[in-house]
Amino acid sequence: MAGGEPRGLREALEARLQALGIEGLAVEHPEVFTVEEMMPYVQHLKGAHSKNLFLKDKKKKGYWLVTVLHDRQINLNDLARKLGVGSGNLRFADEGAMLEKLKVGQGCATPLALFCDQGDVKFVLDASFLEGDHERLYFHPMTNAATMGLRPDDFLNFLKSTGHEPIIVHFDKNDK
Repeated sequence: MAGGEPRGLREALEARLQALGIEGLAVEHPEVFTVEEMMPYVQHLKGAHSKNLFLKDKKKKGYWLVTVLHDRQINLNDLARKLGVGSGNLRFADEGAMLEKLKVGQGCATPLALFCDQGDVKFVLDASFLEGDHERLYFHPMTNAATMGLRPDDFLNFLKSTGHEPIIVHFDKNDK
């Protein structure tokens, strides 16, 4: 299943956010599969826009969701070194694994899907999301036909409610 959204997951996410007292600002747009396709529809929104990578550690068979600023270039070997999994051990996970773990398909990877995960996915967050004094942080709300903005504190409260403690990585530095 490419893109789209399994029925009801966006509604389940919105209900979860509402129960936590979190207001998400959603903008509908045509279905997009890359950050480059998305930006013309959301670049007017003030805040940090995300790029999300769903990866697999081929040695330990673990999964990683990595969320970085939309314009950041990621070298998987450098990332593996920062995470301590060994160079060459991270690769893109297949869509079947993403559907199983996060309940979303290609083009829809998002940290907002972590409420679907049963603790199998480690979450890596670009430190720039928390250090940039951003008004809102933007992610897909279980579909790649919309973008949702959350206040940084609300996003952290949402993550806490899912049981995922973010691994904060400074991508601009050589240290962990």
